[in-house]
Amino acid sequence: MNSNLDKLQPYPFERLAELKSGIVPPSHLNHISLSIGEPKHPAPEFVKQVIKESIDSIGSYPTTKGTPELRDAISLWLQNRFQLGTGAINPESQVLPVCGTREAIFAFTQAMVSPAAASEAPVVVSPNPFYQIYEGAGLLAGAEVVYLNCTVENNFMPDLMNVPAEIWQRCQLLHLCSPGNPTGVVMPLEKLQQAILLADKYDFIIACDECYSEVYLEPTAPPPGLLQACNEMGRLDFSRCVVFHSLSKRSNLPGLRSGFIAGDQHLIQQFLRYRTYHGCSMSLPTQKASAAAWSDEQHTIENRALYRSKFDTVTSILSSHLNFPKPEASFYLWAETPIDDSLFAQKLYAQQNVTLLPGQFLSRHASNINPGQHRVRMALVADADECVEAALRIVQFVDSLKR
Repeated sequence: MNSNLDKLQPYPFERLAELKSGIVPPSHLNHISLSIGEPKHPAPEFVKQVIKESIDSIGSYPTTKGTPELRDAISLWLQNRFQLGTGAINPESQVLPVCGTREAIFAFTQAMVSPAAASEAPVVVSPNPFYQIYEGAGLLAGAEVVYLNCTVENNFMPDLMNVPAEIWQRCQLLHLCSPGNPTGVVMPLEKLQQAILLADKYDFIIACDECYSEVYLEPTAPPPGLLQACNEMGRLDFSRCVVFHSLSKRSNLPGLRSGFIAGDQHLIQQFLRYRTYHGCSMSLPTQKASAAAWSDEQHTIENRALYRSKFDTVTSILSSHLNFPKPEASFYLWAETPIDDSLFAQKLYAQQNVTLLPGQFLSRHASNINPGQHRVRMALVADADECVEAALRIVQFVDSLKR
C-alpha cells in the first residue's frame, strides 16, 4: 500500500456531508445546492447529435494520442482564443486530449514529479485555497506541498515574488489556476510572465488550470492564458509551460469527460508515453463530439450571457449583506461570512435548506492563517430562478444573525 495515501485529507464534499449529517432542513423549502461546481445549463444539442451519429465507432479502440480531427480543432481554438497566430500550436506534438482535466492534472503530476531527482523531498507549489487535486496529486507523487495564501491583501492571487529561493530551488511543479477556483480572480499577463521567469531561473514546470477561462463576465475582456503570456514573451516553444482546458464548464458537458493539455512539446510527449501505459484514451464518439464543441463559439457566447445575467442579479441582492471580490470569471462567489464558515454553512442549511461549501474545506493552514476561514464558495450553476431564490434566503439568514 502506498503510504502516501495516509496523507490525503477527506474530499471537501465528504466533509460537507458530515457537516450536514443529522440536520433536517425545513420541509416547506426546496433544497438549493450552490456547493458543487457542476454546470446545469443545457448541453449543446449539436454535440448530442454528433454522439448519436458516431455511436457505431464505439466498436473500435481509440488511440491515446487522439484523432487528428480533434487535435486540429483544439489547436485552432487555442490559436484563435489566445491570439497565438496561425501555426503556433503543432497538433501533432503539442496537444493531447484527456478524459477530463481532473484526471489529467493528477496524472501529469505523477509523471513529472521525481523524488529520485532530489536530495530531499521535491516541492509542489499550490495556490491556497485550491482545487484539491493539486494537493492530492503532489502528496501521492511523494512531494511536499507548499501553499501560497490568496487573500484580500494580495488580490486573491498567489504572491510568487515573496516565495523563498530555497522553496523554488526544490520546486518541480507549480500549479496555477486562472480564473481561480474558488475566488474567480484572473491572473493578468504580467503575473503569468512572472511565473515563467521564475520557472526559467529555478527550472520547474508550470501547470496552469484554465478550465474556467470561457466563463467570464466582461464580454470584451477574455482572461489571458499561460500560452498567451509565453507568446508575448517570444517563447514560441512554450518551454516548461502546459495548460489544461475542459469542455465541462465551457460547453456544459461535465459528463462527457473531455479536455486537453497543451504546451511544451517535450513535456507533452513524455506525458503521452505515461498515458499510453496509464490506459486513458478517449472514446471515438467523445472525440468527435469534442471536436464539434471546440469548433463552435456561438454556444459559449450564449452560455456566458446566462451566467452574466445571474451574476448581475445575485450580486445585486447579496452585495449589501456579504462582502466578496468582484467576480471576473468562473461561476463562483467567494463570500466573507460574519461567523465561522462551517457554522455559517451548517446553520444556513438548517434554516433555509441552501447548501454552500465552507471555505476552510478548500484551503489549508499556512503561514499562520487559513485563507478559507470565514469564507464560503457559492456556485451559481442552478437556473436563474433558483439562484435568485437562494440569494434571497441567504439575505434572510444573514439578517437573522444580527437579531
